[in-house]
Amino acid sequence: MANQIDIDAIKINFDSSGLWVLNIAIAIIMFGVALAITVDDFKRLFQNPKIVFVGVLSQFILLPAVTFLAIILIKPHPSFALGMMMIAACPGGNVSNFFSKMAGGNAALSVSLTAFATLICIFMTPFNLQFWGSMYEPTNEILKTVELNWIDLLKLVSLILGIPLVLGMLIKHYHDEMAGKIEKVLKPLSMLVFIALIFIAFSQNLNVFVNHIHHVLALVIFHNIVAFILGFYTAKSFGLNKQDCKTIAMETGIQNGGLGLLLIFGFFDGLGGMALLAAFWGIWDVFSGMALATFWGRYKNKLQVKNYD
Repeated sequence: MANQIDIDAIKINFDSSGLWVLNIAIAIIMFGVALAITVDDFKRLFQNPKIVFVGVLSQFILLPAVTFLAIILIKPHPSFALGMMMIAACPGGNVSNFFSKMAGGNAALSVSLTAFATLICIFMTPFNLQFWGSMYEPTNEILKTVELNWIDLLKLVSLILGIPLVLGMLIKHYHDEMAGKIEKVLKPLSMLVFIALIFIAFSQNLNVFVNHIHHVLALVIFHNIVAFILGFYTAKSFGLNKQDCKTIAMETGIQNGGLGLLLIFGFFDGLGGMALLAAFWGIWDVFSGMALATFWGRYKNKLQVKNYD
C-alpha cells in the first residue's frame, strides 16, 4: 500500500465555487423532498415508534458501530478509515426516496425517515464522527490535527439540510397547491442536477480516479454492501414487513456522500484519503442503489404476475 504521505497528498479538484454549487444542490434536493412532507407524516411515523426506532438504530447507531469494527479488523489507511467513519456518520442520501419507490418499498416511510434523519443528523453526525474517530488511535491522531469545531459543523449541516427541510414543510403546510407544482418540477430536476454534478466532478478528477481508485474500490463496495445488508436484516429482526425492510435497507445503504465531501473539504482541508473515499462513495452508491432497486422492483413484479396467474 502507498505510504501515508502519498495518500494524503492526493488532491481532488474541487474548488470553493464547486463546493458552493454542491452546497446549493444538496439544499435544493432537501427542499424538494420537504415539499412532499407534512406534520401528519411525522405524526404517522411516531404512531409506529418501532419503525422510527429501527431506522435510527440501523442508520445512526449500528452502521457507525459496525463500520468501527470493520476498521479494527481491516486496518485501512487512517484517512480511509476516517472517511468510512464520516460516511457512516452522515444521514441517508435523498436519492434513497427514489430508489425505495423503485424497489417497491414504502416510499412515504422513506421520505419521512429521510426528514427525521436530517433533523437528528444535525447532532448525530458530528457526535458519531467525534466519538468513533477518537476511539481508534490512527483516526484520533488525524482529529487532533484538525479544528473540528462543533458549532461550525452544526451551522453547516443546519444550513444545507435543516433550513430547506423546515422551509419546504412550511410551504407545503400554508400553500399546498403551490408546493405540489414546485415539487413536480424541482424533484426530478434537482436529482438530474445532482447526478450531473457527480459526473462533472468525476470527469474533472479522471486522472485521480484512474491512478488511485484501486486504493478505495474494495473498501467502498464492501462498506456499501454491509450497510444494505445491515439495514435489511435489522428491520427483519424487528419483525417489519418486506416493504419496510427494503426501505430501511435503502436508508442505511444510501448515505449522503455529498454532505460527507462538503464536511471533508470544510473541516479537513480535503484530506486526500477521506476525499477520495467519499467521492467514490457518492458515485458508487448511485449505481448500487439503482441495481438493488431494479432487482427488487423486477422481483416484486414477477411475484405479482405469478399471484395473478
